[in-house]
This record gives sequence, C-alpha cells and structure tokens, in this order.
Amino acid sequence: MEKLGFDLLPGEHPIVPVMLYDPKIAHKFARRMLDKGVYVVAFCYPVVPKGKDRIRTQISAGHTKEDIDLAVRAFGEVKREMGL
Repeated sequence: MEKLGFDLLPGEHPIVPVMLYDPKIAHKFARRMLDKGVYVVAFCYPVVPKGKDRIRTQISAGHTKEDIDLAVRAFGEVKREMGL
C-alpha cells in the first residue's frame, strides 16, 4: 500500500488505517471500494480528530493472499480513478 503512495499509520496489527485527511474523499473512497467488492469504512470527525480522516481496514486470519491482493489492487484503482 505504501508503494502505491498511501499514507498508513505505523504499527503491526490487524487494523490498518489508510489516511486520506478529508471526510468527503474518505466517504467517496469507501463507496468506490464497495463498488469493487471490498468493504472498508470511512472514519471521520468526530470519530477521529478533524483532518485525520481515514479508511479503516482490518485483516483477519480468514483472508487469503488472494483476498488481500484484490483489496490492494482495488485501493490502487480507486486512488487512480479519483486522481489522488
């Protein structure tokens, strides 16, 4: 994801916040991800501080490598489509 130019909060845990910093962009991004078959959640103020809007992803043991590859590919596609 970082190679695709996404800003990820550091740490090694199953929840991976993808920082987008704008509530409108975060909500639109989440909708477009769902259109591609990937469910993610936009977290915006007041759930997170203003200007720290993000997409919240969560990886589980039930995800296959193919699932993760599909999600990463969709993130890249949506980023390009939105011109981010």
